[in-house]
Amino acid sequence: MKLNSLTPAEGSVKNNFRRGRGQGSGGGGTATQGHKGAQSRSGNKKKRGFEGGQMPLQRRVPKFGFKNVNRINHTGVNLDVIQKIVETKNITEITKEVLIENGVASKNSLIKIMGRGELKSKVTITVHAFTATAKAAIESKGGVATEL
Repeated sequence: MKLNSLTPAEGSVKNNFRRGRGQGSGGGGTATQGHKGAQSRSGNKKKRGFEGGQMPLQRRVPKFGFKNVNRINHTGVNLDVIQKIVETKNITEITKEVLIENGVASKNSLIKIMGRGELKSKVTITVHAFTATAKAAIESKGGVATEL
């Protein structure tokens, strides 16, 4: 057996049906598309979500809520994450750049320090925002919490 002599099994491959090529072909006249209507015309395209004239789902379901265009999204970083960075890297000054290097935040994000976990060492932190509990925990250990 050679690769160049391989052929498909007899009867398994069928030629494509050529629609609309005269009455003798069996698909002439309307070219198997039926009579009249949008689906029989060329260039027919339905809108996304079109349900045959029935009210579409996206119009049946009510709208609610709103998007606040003035919202400021902060990336939250908890105290236990900062403590882990301090222990592994022996750093006492945490800035946005340090958090980006350690994969905690991305370079375009605003960072907010949250109060989960316990801080065991004195640390100076300079980021965009702090929660009240996080600021109190940092300052109780003798650290400094500075907002950008």
